[in-house]
Amino acid sequence: MSRARADEEEYWHSSKFRAFTFDDEDDELSQLKESKRTVNSLRDIVDDDDDDLERVSWSGEPVGSISWSIKETASGSTSSLEGRDSSLQKGSSSYAALPKQGSSYSLSSLFKGRNKLSSFQSLSDALTDTGVKNFAPELRRPRAEYKDYSSDWSPKDTVRRMQRGKVCSLERFRSLQDKLVLLDEAVAGHDGNVITAVLIFLKRTLRREILFRELEVRQVALCHLIHFLREMGEQKFLLDLLRFLDRTEEVALSQYREHLNIQDVEKRREFLKGCIGLPFSAEDTSHIQDHYTLLERQIIIEANDRQLEMAGQSELFRKYPRKASILNMPLVTTLFYSCFYHYTEAEGMFSSPTNLKKTFKIPDKQYVLTALAARAKLRAWGDVDALLTTKNWLGYTKKKAPIGFHRVVEILQRNNAPVQVLQEYVRLVEDADTRLNLATKYKCHDVVIETYRDLKDRIQLTAYKDKVERGSAEEEKIHSILSNMEETHIVSIREGNGSAEERLLNPQQLSHLS
Repeated sequence: MSRARADEEEYWHSSKFRAFTFDDEDDELSQLKESKRTVNSLRDIVDDDDDDLERVSWSGEPVGSISWSIKETASGSTSSLEGRDSSLQKGSSSYAALPKQGSSYSLSSLFKGRNKLSSFQSLSDALTDTGVKNFAPELRRPRAEYKDYSSDWSPKDTVRRMQRGKVCSLERFRSLQDKLVLLDEAVAGHDGNVITAVLIFLKRTLRREILFRELEVRQVALCHLIHFLREMGEQKFLLDLLRFLDRTEEVALSQYREHLNIQDVEKRREFLKGCIGLPFSAEDTSHIQDHYTLLERQIIIEANDRQLEMAGQSELFRKYPRKASILNMPLVTTLFYSCFYHYTEAEGMFSSPTNLKKTFKIPDKQYVLTALAARAKLRAWGDVDALLTTKNWLGYTKKKAPIGFHRVVEILQRNNAPVQVLQEYVRLVEDADTRLNLATKYKCHDVVIETYRDLKDRIQLTAYKDKVERGSAEEEKIHSILSNMEETHIVSIREGNGSAEERLLNPQQLSHLS
């Protein structure tokens, strides 16, 4: 009785919940750890399969060897026949005896999913199957996918499928006639990609002489092949094709383009020297000669200027260091370089701008434009004035600009020329509207005032007075012009023939007439 009472007291005073302490771990984390330990212990049990030991069959041969596989296959086929006969007699008792090959299975194989005999896929298969090996049938591709590789397509159908992006084998076209028909169909389809693909196939499978002969009468395909060879850089094949077609000038030009791949300056100069004798046209021959001469000049100028720059003897090179080499530069760039660093040199020097102009027959417009840009960049306004000043045979001087004074003003303004220099050349612009626009844009007030005065536009002159500073010389000049325009009168004098002439007379002239 006392013991039952004690159990009852323990029941009512006990609890399955514990008080919280910081030493306790999270419930979920503890469960996760417990599950992990359980899995690891199970893995240890499963892996303990003596994998390191060599397993043998009932006959004593190692399981998995070639001889064992052959015997098992043969025994499996015979046992399947015997199993079928015995199953009719014994009925369900056949399930009691498993085949011997099942001995090669282990517990780890069932857990790990490994099937060492591969004669059945599961335990139920092992119980029901008597050794016959069943293989899944091979899944074949749909028949439509094999049509692209079929050898029954005609040249026309092949071209159509290539236009649609289908993969087509061209190897079935073996005879020359079939290949030419395929090329003609590709040209008739007007698809450049297909034509190029067929040409690549012909280029690979035909001799050059036969290919060149057939392409000579197919100009569209010939142009495609020439363009393809140039893009791919197959220079030797291209030269052979052009020589076969007797295109001597194109052969020469193709050889001339090879200088672009030569980096060494001396080798490029010698290569250009050899190109002068190639069968170019008269105009192209002069260009090749000029190219060779220019490169020769650039080599000389570069050597001298590099020495001056390293020695530090030229103030111009110290103030404006060179940013790049002059080698392999165009003619206009070389002229600008010469006008910038060697403008005052005598004509006999190779680096003189006048020497370059005379040697390469540079037009006056190009020379003035380049020299003006170079001297304006140096802010040499005296050289700019001398460049635009000409003298006639009587000794009179005048300003002349082959490029137009409006372009002169724009070049000077880009190089931050002072207003006094700009006004001098804005006045020389012939068109009044252009002159007014330039003067207003660049704030050449004197030119604007003078132009309105010449146009006798009192309204615009009065409106422009508000745009200049109060008390400035420009405002005083506008007041003076407006006052003179008020005192001016128009007097009409009728002659005997009835015609009238309008004259602008000031008050003094009116007093004489009276």
